[in-house]
Amino acid sequence: MKYLLLALLQIAFLLTPASASFGQQQLISDPEIYEKEHFQKRCKIVQFGANFITRLDINNDGITDAVVNEGEILCDGMRGPDCTDDGCPYNFYLQVKEGGYFMIASAKMYGYDFVKRFGNMVFVMKMNPRFCERTDEAACEITVRVRGTKFLTISKK
Repeated sequence: MKYLLLALLQIAFLLTPASASFGQQQLISDPEIYEKEHFQKRCKIVQFGANFITRLDINNDGITDAVVNEGEILCDGMRGPDCTDDGCPYNFYLQVKEGGYFMIASAKMYGYDFVKRFGNMVFVMKMNPRFCERTDEAACEITVRVRGTKFLTISKK
């Protein structure tokens, strides 16, 4: 039980909400512009890979959202400057129907698949095996659905 609680807390820290509520966060016009400006200030020489941003409807509301993969950044010759053994940061943005985006979560992971399960689109996130309480080499796969502005864990393996 103690290990399960620890694992759930670690996942909660990885899927860190961007703010306590949508009302407290300023909308940004475009996450691609926002993130690129951040790294253009941080790095002397920066390049963005083809998979830096993916635009898709992550919460099944019919509005195109965005996922930013910081592993696709080359900053002063270093690929993914914030990547670690736990993976690279991915930032998840929702678009509101009135226009603009806000970040709902950030997670360090190796990558993800966005697939349809039982009629809903879900993320199968590939993460460090320790998040599934394992010590082997195979990636932990955590399946989550975005409902509204929250990540809901469906399964871990």
